[in-house]
Amino acid sequence: MPIRLYIKHFLKSLGIVSSIWILLVDALCIFGATLFAMLLRSDFLLYTKANFSTTEYVSIPILITLLRILFFLIFKTYKSIVRYTNTTDIFRILLANLAGSAALMALNFISRGLISHYIVPISVVVMEFTFTTLIMVFYRLTFKVLYLETINPARKKRDVVIVGAGASGVITKRALDRDIRTKYNVLAFFDKDANKIGKKIENVNVYDALSMTEFLEHHNINFLIVAIQNMPPSQLNEITEIGLQHNAKVLVVPPVKKWINGELSFKQIKKVKIEDLLERGEIVLDTHLITRDLCGKTILITGAAGSIGSEIVRQVMKYQYKRLILVDNAETPVFYLRNECYTTNGLRDIDIQIVDIRDVVKMEEIISQEKPDLIYHAAAYKHVPMMEENPSASVKNNVQGTKILADLAVKYGVKKFVMVSTDKAVNPTNVMGCSKRIAEIYVQSLNFEQDTTKFITTRFGNVLGTNGSVIPIFKKQIENGGPVTVTDREITRFFMTIPEACQLVINAGAMGNGGEIFIFDMGQPVRIYDLAVKMIRLSGLTLGKDIQITFTGLRPGEKLYEELLANKENTTETPNPKIMIAKVRTYDYKEVSKEIDELIALKDNTDFAIVKKMKDIVPEYISKNSVFEALNQ
Repeated sequence: MPIRLYIKHFLKSLGIVSSIWILLVDALCIFGATLFAMLLRSDFLLYTKANFSTTEYVSIPILITLLRILFFLIFKTYKSIVRYTNTTDIFRILLANLAGSAALMALNFISRGLISHYIVPISVVVMEFTFTTLIMVFYRLTFKVLYLETINPARKKRDVVIVGAGASGVITKRALDRDIRTKYNVLAFFDKDANKIGKKIENVNVYDALSMTEFLEHHNINFLIVAIQNMPPSQLNEITEIGLQHNAKVLVVPPVKKWINGELSFKQIKKVKIEDLLERGEIVLDTHLITRDLCGKTILITGAAGSIGSEIVRQVMKYQYKRLILVDNAETPVFYLRNECYTTNGLRDIDIQIVDIRDVVKMEEIISQEKPDLIYHAAAYKHVPMMEENPSASVKNNVQGTKILADLAVKYGVKKFVMVSTDKAVNPTNVMGCSKRIAEIYVQSLNFEQDTTKFITTRFGNVLGTNGSVIPIFKKQIENGGPVTVTDREITRFFMTIPEACQLVINAGAMGNGGEIFIFDMGQPVRIYDLAVKMIRLSGLTLGKDIQITFTGLRPGEKLYEELLANKENTTETPNPKIMIAKVRTYDYKEVSKEIDELIALKDNTDFAIVKKMKDIVPEYISKNSVFEALNQ
């Protein structure tokens, strides 16, 4: 066995050495430090009047050693694993030694009062404290460095740079140092603070953030870690692009509130997600208005186990609601929702039911018994290709289901009904979008027909991370080695994160007076091809070498570009700059109700008959890339 392996095995065995042995080594350090302090006080001259007696050369070190061991037992300095020594351990040693020296001084003053001289000269007390503290800290840190270098030699470590030389950046470096499995070597900090640039933090140079590109060009950096809290997405995008251009994997430190017990660990430093790079401004909610709208209320949420519905549940649970009734017909998602709600608040004042919103008898039973003050209607069929192949299902769920709920809301005095819609309802080109537009038309016309329930519609684009959305699909394709499928190189979509969308739904619902169609600021549209390319690069793969992108052509009913407003529509502002009200055409309730009843009656008819009726109700519905183009007027 090579000598290096012997050393490695020896150091590893010592790394978890018994506390008794650590205490013994500390005792030897104290004894040696005391003897050295006494000799130093005597100028190393043993035969002068200033000398200590032979007895004192033994008794004083023993006295100090025993006294210090007592305080080591109190402060438990021997309990730490030496190879993981950190600032907390060093601080504990310092406190123990200060307490021991204070006790020794107290004994000295007592001795002076009783026998007119000190047991231990003051100079020896001071020098011994200094030597003991330095030796104990030195041997611990030396052992730690030797252990880490032996187990994890520097030449085998991967080089890292950290963006941000503030507290979060320093903590990140310490987390890397603390985790011996990482094999990372921090080469540099980058920061914009002129007071830090050119200096060193924990023996690592701090460079100007503007010089990052040049630095990466001259060093083979494996990882670039962003350790700035709440960095704007635009800046994170820029830094990520720099890292990817130089073949460095980009990681991001999570928010402080997500650190485990307030301490960052290496495992929490994650890869940058595509969601992090959305260039969107911060959402400021009217919490006072939302609190007034939700607190003390009984709230019914449909589609509660879906991506949007479950996030609405999470947002609502932050407020002091009276009771939550959660409805969905998918058993497995309901199971996970139930577990999450139980973990959050033990299912107190929460009723979760597996039920189809089209089950009139069951829904009437729930609403009549629970008497909700507010309904968030998120249940819907949303996948465009699926609904293009199943128009009757789209009508049954999105139109008939909404009508059933809306009618029951009026019948049983629900104060407010908030419907979640989609940008695909604007100038629809597919069955799904048209079905949602018909649902919008119905609840809006019903709003002006009665004064019991306020009906409010919220309309937004694609939501990142929802079930079946493009991001999870791309992730799965990348994990499987590709190809990543994009329908068209030029296709674009608006994107929003799930929490962002649901926060705006709740805020819009709180400010609504009935009859509004609220639309959200979706930011700039994103080209799906660019999204796929960036996700591939973030995965550490090279497009064209490690993985391919293939173009499959637009799917039935799919638009090249999405819209939030129809051509003849415009908007009015609200107090929240992220929320606007669409000015749309209004419909006569009796006429709409009659037309929708006729549509629902066709649910078991041919697909073409159903779609023809949908086009009669929504004339702007022009099918694209679909067999139903034959019905376009």
